[in-house]
Amino acid sequence: MSLTWKQAIKDFETYLRLEKSLSENSIEAYSGDVQKLEDFFSEEGTAKPPSSVSYPDLKDFLAWFAADNCNARTQSRVLSGIRSFFRFLLIEGEISENPASLLESPKTGLKLPEVLSVAEIDKLVSAIDLSREEGHRNKAIIETLYGCGLRVSELVNLHITDIHRREGYVIVTGKGNKQRLVPIGNKTLKQIELYLPGRSRLRVIHDQNILFLNRRGRKLTRAMIFTIIKDLAAKADIRKKISPHTFRHSFATHLIEGGADLRAVQEMLGHESILTTEIYTHIDRSFLRDTLLMFHPRA
Repeated sequence: MSLTWKQAIKDFETYLRLEKSLSENSIEAYSGDVQKLEDFFSEEGTAKPPSSVSYPDLKDFLAWFAADNCNARTQSRVLSGIRSFFRFLLIEGEISENPASLLESPKTGLKLPEVLSVAEIDKLVSAIDLSREEGHRNKAIIETLYGCGLRVSELVNLHITDIHRREGYVIVTGKGNKQRLVPIGNKTLKQIELYLPGRSRLRVIHDQNILFLNRRGRKLTRAMIFTIIKDLAAKADIRKKISPHTFRHSFATHLIEGGADLRAVQEMLGHESILTTEIYTHIDRSFLRDTLLMFHPRA
């Protein structure tokens, strides 16, 4: 009997969780990609189990998906999930050939991330109303995002005991539960210190060790961090389309523009490959030109 879509997706999620050690957010994204493929067959009226999917089927699915999602990066991300799913089925012996192996990714080109200048970050921080109950918390959040280059998921899961003030480091739990040490500056530490007295007055629900909490003493959600930043950007009259990730991009860009070693930045960001970090070398062409003029013997 062929594996059903429901069971296949469930088994795929277990594989991603146990074998690949992916975060719950990544698992949800990958299983969502496979769900889209099942939706396609339902819409087409072909009740085809996962083991019967062919290369032409997948080509038809991508054309169907692209009709409503013209962004090449979105298409590539979904394709990545589909490829992983069929690799899993091959490993499990559910299929003898991988129908996704010949699929080509759409050309995405190089999309440089949005970056804030130091002046814009200062402007954003200045827009925080410290007289409000959540003022010092929000300032500590911005300083931690920018000062340590954290992902939003890393920020909301940060523990008080992860911060080692004397050593000047913070232990960050990144993708796949991999931990790394990231230096934390005095300015960021000071803002966290100013926030903690207000936090201590909250009746903490569930995890007593979580650093950033909402007014009800619960862990902040990723969506709440997005809302805080969106509201601050509007207040500071910053027209750029920014998100929590913008501070991570700004952290890396400002380090590299200042002459930081690419390997060191890779370590701090927790990138598996230095190729991911290298995108930041494309941000400031004038910095690269100055580097060449300063250090190359033929310049």
